Amino acid sequence: MKKNRLGTSDLLISEIGLGCMSLGTDQEKASSIIHKALELGVNFLDTADLYDSGRNEEIVGEAIRHKRQDVILATKVGNRRIPGKEGWQWDPSKKYIKTAVKESLARLKTDYIDLYQLHGGTIEDPIDETIEAFEELKQEGVIRYYGISSIRPNVIREYTKRSSIVSVMSQYSILDRRPEESVLPLLGEHQISLIARGPLAGGILTEDSCAKAERPYLDYSPAELALIQEKLTNGLDCSRTLTHTALRYPLGHPSVAAIIPGASKLEQVVRNAAAAEAETLTAQELEIIRSWSKPNRYTLHR
Repeated sequence: MKKNRLGTSDLLISEIGLGCMSLGTDQEKASSIIHKALELGVNFLDTADLYDSGRNEEIVGEAIRHKRQDVILATKVGNRRIPGKEGWQWDPSKKYIKTAVKESLARLKTDYIDLYQLHGGTIEDPIDETIEAFEELKQEGVIRYYGISSIRPNVIREYTKRSSIVSVMSQYSILDRRPEESVLPLLGEHQISLIARGPLAGGILTEDSCAKAERPYLDYSPAELALIQEKLTNGLDCSRTLTHTALRYPLGHPSVAAIIPGASKLEQVVRNAAAAEAETLTAQELEIIRSWSKPNRYTLHR
């Protein structure tokens, strides 16, 4: 599988990664999915301390315990669990980040994290303090690089100006083209990579998507979703499936280093990894797809 450099780092990540959020809480089943992904050439795994209250990190850590050298491991921080209270509280403070990383390392059964990401962020955050925490963790060798997971252009701009992030994780698909307006050009200018989550738009852009397309998605009505599914399936002169066309679309932008579709079944990880062998989208095909879809725009946090 093709590997791309993540930003200006020395991390070479598979163009198709594995988003681990959908793995579930059964260790044996989740491990089989992770091991199959690695067997198929995937080396980039993305988790977060938020997923299943830390259980996801534990599952990933156990699955790769004897394969750590083969994996580029990414996790996230910023959502703090308060003992005795429901849910999470946003906390991008230096103190919390430096405490939380130790807990993630323990759950992941490793002594370093390849890519540590801020899991959100607002313009009101103590951004310099947050950056200082990540920079100190780099100096300590606890993390190799850091990035942010955000869809807020105003936050992304601040981190590109004030930090040494190597990546931004953001939702990006044929049905959610918001990063194309300003985020992707900005990242290209600073040699920062986009990691595209949600490339299948919650399963709408797959062959078995009928039920999922019966409700609106962003600014698409069910009728519009049905029309674009039909065009993507039958309107391109190629051998790609709908799923593979959808997975290849974000990878058509030079600033996208990887996509991270999720998988809760073995057949899904096999199907997703097979997109690495599918024909890349030509410049003409990319333009055609853009003419069929909407150039969505961010309306908040600009």
